[in-house]
Amino acid sequence: MRRKPSAKVASAGVTHTKLAIEDELGWLFRDQPTEDYGIDAHAEVVDGEDVRGRLLALQIKGGKSWFKDAAPGGWWFRPDAEHVQYWTNHSLPVAVVLYHPETKRCHWQLVNRETLVETSTGGWKLLVPEAQVLDEDARDPLRNAAEGDPYELRLRELRLAKPWMDMLAAGTRLVVDFAEWINKSSGRGSVSIGVDHEDGNEPEELVTWRFWVGPANYAEAVPRLFAWANARVHEETYDDAEYDQYEAECSIWDEGDQFFTESFDDWRQALIARGIRPYSNTAGEVDHYRLELTLNELGKAFLVVDEFAMEGERQLTR
Repeated sequence: MRRKPSAKVASAGVTHTKLAIEDELGWLFRDQPTEDYGIDAHAEVVDGEDVRGRLLALQIKGGKSWFKDAAPGGWWFRPDAEHVQYWTNHSLPVAVVLYHPETKRCHWQLVNRETLVETSTGGWKLLVPEAQVLDEDARDPLRNAAEGDPYELRLRELRLAKPWMDMLAAGTRLVVDFAEWINKSSGRGSVSIGVDHEDGNEPEELVTWRFWVGPANYAEAVPRLFAWANARVHEETYDDAEYDQYEAECSIWDEGDQFFTESFDDWRQALIARGIRPYSNTAGEVDHYRLELTLNELGKAFLVVDEFAMEGERQLTR
């Protein structure tokens, strides 16, 4: 099988957009699961070490074909009605990004009622200006678009996390994997969410994104990403890893017989008392963690409120 050229260009569009977000703007780029209709990624605003949930949703298109419909000062992008409805009702501000494979530039435009133009045939078009390149000049307008008061930003985070809440409510086991470079102070790393199918294999990864906590401790900072869930160590992973450590530290071999200086439960008490802790370390540099999420009271309450908002009968006050 051969990879289609269009697929290669589309992938290049995502790659160059990611580079622009991370290198030109200094922000964080999050790939999104394919089930998020019409959204390829999220960009999270970073000011110094300030990361507080200001996000943009990105629809990324790569290839020369997206630049054929010339317009004054740019190009027309023509989304279908379903995408327009989805984007204008999205919990995040949405921007379309067009990547040109010859110039290697990413051009952008926000999607809103001011930028969308209804055509004479009842369709929609969006002007993507040639001057709006995804570089340092885009920082202020995109940051402003992502802004919101703390109340709205918290609600955005809950709405974005709803697919994961739904999975937990349906009985799916979700785990969070992350690694911390313990001898570096930048606080840069990555976080991924996956499904534990309880089949003995590694979790199926759903989404991963870069994370930036500055001097904060990862064991404290990562659980705060999931205000709607309780986070605890993943039992199976830690049972296996810590038993191996216990065996290495407490076992004695005598003429082919293995003896232990204390029981596993007694030896492990000090580790359990630490709560969230790494289950392994690489070369004395990187601590590895795996947490399991369960819905907390906030998550359960949000699902009830969201269901009412989506489908509940209107309540009339007399």
